Amino acid sequence: MITDPLFYAAAIPALLIFGISKGGFGTGLGIVAVPLIALTIPASRAAAIMLPILCVMDLAAMWAYRGQWSRENMKIMLPGGLAGIVLGALTFRYVNEAGLKLMLGAISIGFLLQRWLSQASLAETTRPTSGKGYFWSTVSGYTSTLAHAGGPPMSIYLLPQKMDKALLVGTTVVFFAIVNFVKLIPYTLLGLFDGSNLATSAGLAPVGLLGIFCGVWLRKIIPEGPFYRLCYAFLLVAGIKLLYDGAIKLI
Repeated sequence: MITDPLFYAAAIPALLIFGISKGGFGTGLGIVAVPLIALTIPASRAAAIMLPILCVMDLAAMWAYRGQWSRENMKIMLPGGLAGIVLGALTFRYVNEAGLKLMLGAISIGFLLQRWLSQASLAETTRPTSGKGYFWSTVSGYTSTLAHAGGPPMSIYLLPQKMDKALLVGTTVVFFAIVNFVKLIPYTLLGLFDGSNLATSAGLAPVGLLGIFCGVWLRKIIPEGPFYRLCYAFLLVAGIKLLYDGAIKLI
């Protein structure tokens, strides 16, 4: 088990942020977790430590949102998400992480600018569509496999539908629970798990669970309007963070 106090100084707040985002808002704010932890250990090891914790968090979140998820969207999203995992597993060793983050950050911010600059777009409520759903869920499965950064693409697809906030979060919870458990297969085949990583994951799991329950509580007390404004704000933060991380790696 990792004993470096600097690692835990980064990992504990990272997991709390990830848990609050996952349990309460279903948006991309959780992408800050791996980069924060990667300040103290290699990024691939950070991702490996995070995955078992995410699976435990997913189980708690699925219990909190049991029955509250969009079956119509899930039929569209799951095939794309699974395809993205396969693509991510095949390219894990070769992908340019900096380029991936720059692309994902630019897409997220571009989407927000388009929404905010067009009043008609802001007022519009979209419906689940196969084309957009397959595309964004595939991107989500791919970026989730590489860096646990699948939240922003799914936010781009789901937020314009303006679902009930519990339905929105529950849909993302179920989608990423399936994605994360499937990701255990390629992570194992890639040799990313070892005794030290798994022991560290077990020690940090309670922190992730605390974040989940804080997120569930916050979602219940925040009204619908401010809730969606927060979701878009979190997506903006995620997009800026991705651009920053990608640019730093290229310098």
